[in-house]
Amino acid sequence: QVQLVESGGGLVQAGGSLRLSCAASGRALSTYAGAWFRQAPGKEREFVAAKRWNDGGAYFVDYADSVQGRFTISRDVSSNTVYLQMDNLKPDDTAVYYCAGTARIGGNNRRPDAYDYWGQGTQVTVSS
Repeated sequence: QVQLVESGGGLVQAGGSLRLSCAASGRALSTYAGAWFRQAPGKEREFVAAKRWNDGGAYFVDYADSVQGRFTISRDVSSNTVYLQMDNLKPDDTAVYYCAGTARIGGNNRRPDAYDYWGQGTQVTVSS
């Protein structure tokens, strides 16, 4: 079993930056995928970014069009942590952000049902 613990959310002005962290603990996984989703009030959970890696390193990265060029997903192997660096934030980025993970190969990386493990969520609020 894998546990995911998020941190780093908060309040920021438009144009500012935040970095979210997602620390994984529990079973070590050599083939793994990490992702970030977000959910705004009254809306469905939507895909933000995903990254896949194996013993050879990262081999797949994907971003939603709305964050492409502004957000960066990365992973620190030593701490088993996945990050989401968010730059040039906009009020439309306001949402609860969730990290997700899976050891399954295949599936649609943009769908929540492709992931088995979820963090508790962290609030990001961007003021105009």
